[in-house]
Amino acid sequence: MATARRFLPPTLLLHSFEAAARLESFTAAARELHLTQSAISRHIRALEQQLGADLFVRDRQTVRLTLAGEAYAREVREALRHIATATLGFRANPTGGAINLGVLPTFGAQWLAPRLPDFMRAHPDITINLMSRPLPFDFSGDTLHAAIHFGAAEWTGAEMDFLMSEQVVATCSPTLLAHHGFRTPSDLLDAPLLHLVSRPDAWERWFAAQGVEALKVHGMLCDQFTFIAQAAAAGAGVALLPRFLAADLLESGRLVELPGRTLPSEGAYYLAYPANHGSYGPFQTFRAWLLKTAMPHGPTA
Repeated sequence: MATARRFLPPTLLLHSFEAAARLESFTAAARELHLTQSAISRHIRALEQQLGADLFVRDRQTVRLTLAGEAYAREVREALRHIATATLGFRANPTGGAINLGVLPTFGAQWLAPRLPDFMRAHPDITINLMSRPLPFDFSGDTLHAAIHFGAAEWTGAEMDFLMSEQVVATCSPTLLAHHGFRTPSDLLDAPLLHLVSRPDAWERWFAAQGVEALKVHGMLCDQFTFIAQAAAAGAGVALLPRFLAADLLESGRLVELPGRTLPSEGAYYLAYPANHGSYGPFQTFRAWLLKTAMPHGPTA
């Protein structure tokens, strides 16, 4: 680190630069950081001197980032975010370990969160921090130790542990069922169908599995299972939902399962993590618990 240290500007300068870059104003940055405008200006100048180049173009009473300044601002902002996240994680559990886990919003809310208290009781020294991550990302540029992934077992630069498969069922509200009187899968051809943006062919696949030809399947688009489930429960249409995510709504009677074969999803749920995180003690403990908890649900989840 002796060589790298001379490339690390003081944090105070970086905070002033980040605020000025984001707000495009030294005055606004001074107001946010409770400093004077001249102090912000001095910090920016000192940083520019250390870098050997201008970060801002100064034009009368306005400033704007240079092209190189824009790139540097993005990197600095991300680095400061990493430091803040690490500090927050340490303060949340200074005597144990913390795991930052990326989760699919609906899976996290409907399946993982209700089970986490069991892990917390068994391992009170480990803190689990949940962050929404609907798509794969580069672990090397993030603070997450692992993530829950749905789809194929493909994630560049990551190890993959199978958690569970998924069975999809057709559901609707009791009111919609009473109104339309659905008796067979083909009856759904004329029903208002709810579609998930990330699974655009789900209804075509479901009808094909029932032996029903479906030339046109129109309806409302949603980008989260949570939206589709609540829309279906409110009577807005018929939804294809993973059985384990719809369990509470089915049990409460807000949704009913319609006639037809259940459809295995093409993808599955996986725990993705970079190989260098596999040796982190708290993560090893959480990984073992998650695999044990998920496996009983695998084939029929």
